[in-house]
Amino acid sequence: MSSDPIRNYQAAVEAVRLACELCQHVQSSLVTEDTLEKKDRSPVTVADFGSQAIVCEALVNTFPDIPIVAEEDAKALREDEASTLRDNVIRNVQRLKPEMTGDKVLEAIDKGNHDASADRYWTLDPIDGTKGFLRGEQYAAALGLIENGEVIMGILGCPNLPYEGGKGCMFIARKGLGTAWAPLLDVKNVRPVRTDEITDVKQARFCESVESGHSSHSHSALIAKRLGVVAPPVRMDSQCKYAAVARGEASIYLRLPTRKGYEEKIWDHAAGSLVITEAGGRVSDVRGNTLDFTQGRTLKNNAGVIATSAAIHDEVLEAVKAVLESEE
Repeated sequence: MSSDPIRNYQAAVEAVRLACELCQHVQSSLVTEDTLEKKDRSPVTVADFGSQAIVCEALVNTFPDIPIVAEEDAKALREDEASTLRDNVIRNVQRLKPEMTGDKVLEAIDKGNHDASADRYWTLDPIDGTKGFLRGEQYAAALGLIENGEVIMGILGCPNLPYEGGKGCMFIARKGLGTAWAPLLDVKNVRPVRTDEITDVKQARFCESVESGHSSHSHSALIAKRLGVVAPPVRMDSQCKYAAVARGEASIYLRLPTRKGYEEKIWDHAAGSLVITEAGGRVSDVRGNTLDFTQGRTLKNNAGVIATSAAIHDEVLEAVKAVLESEE
């Protein structure tokens, strides 16, 4: 039956939690020294498709009137040569959802094929941070709900993100209701999180991608120097960086353009951006514009992303502009 996702957000949280459980099992059972040595990406592919199947099936069952915009589709899995991969995806989904047949798993994956033209839709990245997943480091399952171009709910499942006393966190943001976090093993035990409240940007700490191809490390170093920031950056993969800023572990996350014409995907930023803003921070692109989720499956009207705690955003934005303009 259909219901209000803001009021019934626990159903979406549970879907992301189950996806994280699938990813954890795949990571522990399929990622080995041998697969890493061979640069075999099949484990993350299994987790990617399986995670999407789990989340899409749950959303369609609970919110049948809301379409889903997701990263993957099942076309490649249906090919004859993909039989081993397909069987592995199905087997891992059925471990958690034994009632789902093979056809049902593929159909659930394809539920994410919407073009983002509806007034309200979900957007899903079943695994954000594939290299982090393969390294056994940070990755996230990210789910956002967009209404009339505005993100109104964001959920980040971060299976490897530590907290005092354990590992694995869930971040839940609802428009106007703040951001909370809970341990993945106890998702109803929610607690509020807030960004830091520093006003002196020199006290800030950057959170950067591990992979320099995702955002320019050299530009970040120049921006840090311009701002007088001396603390070493926190480096991690995925939208876990948004979570790190939201809970005050870092103050600044920059995703700077690495090539002209690149368009950020909506599923890479929808959930994380709301997690930051509802925790008291600010998010814009490198021009200072609000992220525009009205342009389909990409942020084609934006360039890069700047996410910070609130008081320092304008100062960081000016430094970013100055450094990028000096490189033109």
